[in-house]
Amino acid sequence: MSGSAAAEPAAYRHCRTIAAAHGRTYFLATRLLSPEQRPAVHALYAFARTVDDIVDHGAEDAAAQLDRIEKQLRERLPATGPEPVPRADSPGRELVLSAVADTITRFGIAPQHFWTFLDAMRMDVPDSPHFRNRYATMAELREYMRGSAAAIGLQLLPVLGTVVPAAEAEPAAAALGEAFQLTNFLRDVGEDLDRGRVYLPTAELAAFGVDEDLLAHCRRTGRTDPRLRRALAHLIATNRALYRRATPGIELLHPRVRPAIRTAAVLYAGILDEVERSEYAIFTRRATVPRRRRLRVAATEFTTAYLRG
Repeated sequence: MSGSAAAEPAAYRHCRTIAAAHGRTYFLATRLLSPEQRPAVHALYAFARTVDDIVDHGAEDAAAQLDRIEKQLRERLPATGPEPVPRADSPGRELVLSAVADTITRFGIAPQHFWTFLDAMRMDVPDSPHFRNRYATMAELREYMRGSAAAIGLQLLPVLGTVVPAAEAEPAAAALGEAFQLTNFLRDVGEDLDRGRVYLPTAELAAFGVDEDLLAHCRRTGRTDPRLRRALAHLIATNRALYRRATPGIELLHPRVRPAIRTAAVLYAGILDEVERSEYAIFTRRATVPRRRRLRVAATEFTTAYLRG
């Protein structure tokens, strides 16, 4: 195991702080996990958030930073041997890398899922040869989500545990990751436009008469054109189909973790309800599930799990 045992609690505490600050839905869901699982989920979230922040902040050296993170993580894993581990660029990043390397080792997570994730993030970096900021079809978008979202579901699976061979649970875990990601894309159309990105399939938008000029107009005015409303309704239906495909896989997980994952799925899908409730006002407000509902769903899942024993 890389890193000193004394440093690990501080590293995990730092990851917990990141998860609490930025991932309210996921953080609430982790409260239903065992004390041994929570730090690992916080570490995985913090790693993904750290990488995502590098990409979203548009640093000139973003591609180089991603390369350094991959190199530093690889060198922290046992397969690299007893070579000295280089320190990361900042104390916070050092703590995140220490925690995620320990999590990978502790739970036997396949490192390939992290390299797949980093490759997808390179697709968001303009000076990377992998760069891509438009996707014509849902199939093309799902290829991106294979790394940006499905890989994260596969990272989580060994932490959560299954009642079947892990390979049987992987398709549902990947689908749930994709469902979460597509929800983000539908909620954050305006923010993504500001970064020069369109994550909704352009051919599917065009079927409803929506092009980039219309999207830009909606962003400027803060008004969602009826054509875009119809396109969003269609894509929300597509998103809900992904949740339906993923939901049976929750029963393949260890019984102890099912309430947490079900809570995350219900609450994240609830963002779609909020988008609809606002009449698709995605350019003037960020759709979030009200705190009272988040607490009610979590309490219901906890009570149901307790009564089942």
